[in-house]
Amino acid sequence: MLTAETVIDLLGMKPLLFEGGYFAETHRAGVLAPEHVPWSPEDHRSLKTAIYYLLTPDTMSAMHLLPGDEVFHHYLGDPVHQLQLFPDGTGEMVAIGSDLLAGERPQVVVAGGVWQGALLHPGRFGFALLGTTMAPGFDHRDFQLGDLGDLRQRYPAWENEIAARLPSKT
Repeated sequence: MLTAETVIDLLGMKPLLFEGGYFAETHRAGVLAPEHVPWSPEDHRSLKTAIYYLLTPDTMSAMHLLPGDEVFHHYLGDPVHQLQLFPDGTGEMVAIGSDLLAGERPQVVVAGGVWQGALLHPGRFGFALLGTTMAPGFDHRDFQLGDLGDLRQRYPAWENEIAARLPSKT
């Protein structure tokens, strides 16, 4: 049976320290001039990026914000429950997976400016292998990790889900 450890080894994945989970960048291409990147008019950015991303029961995609759209693709394994929190104070839980009859979707778009965080939904595989693509491409300088107090205050209806998607401070 395929395990998370086998997938991590086969795809050369590494821990994603600032967010959680495991990743391997598979594609980074082109350069956008600063005038084409509205949130960073002083810096060049990659035209597009793609990664493999893997979650296990011990990991999470911590609540974070990116300025550009991110497209998630479910490749194999258990579904992932992704919390999305919108600028207007509303939110929704999205199931990323392959069971269409259960309401899961194999492709989900998170719009730029939307807070997002995800957990593996327990199942028979013990992991989920996803991919994400971004255009303009991902840049660490654009990543903003969520603050539990701030997000709880702005999104009180989602307090428990937010807390589950942020690392506890020790």
